[in-house]
Amino acid sequence: MYLEDMLEFCDSVLAYTVGQDAKSLGADAMRLDATLRKLSLIGEAAARVPDDIRALAPDIPWRKIVATRNRVIHAYQDTEMSALWSIVAADVPALKVSLLALLRSL
Repeated sequence: MYLEDMLEFCDSVLAYTVGQDAKSLGADAMRLDATLRKLSLIGEAAARVPDDIRALAPDIPWRKIVATRNRVIHAYQDTEMSALWSIVAADVPALKVSLLALLRSL
């Protein structure tokens, strides 16, 4: 199920970035690449979540998640590290909480 995939990808992002900050993440090409890949997979899975399931979790910014995926994939060179770090540090943990709540409700 796509929700479980999204949760798994969130966990990977959080594991890859534990103990990091924007500067150290940007300086570690392999860690950055892995993080970007998992962020793109979160968006890919989110795009496939059916509308009726999305409607059960209006607090999840589905379009923003998909848009982030598109930006990471198509405009990765223009993505600022501060914006990426904000996603990693704030958005991914919040998404994980929301996904867990949604999965419990199903």
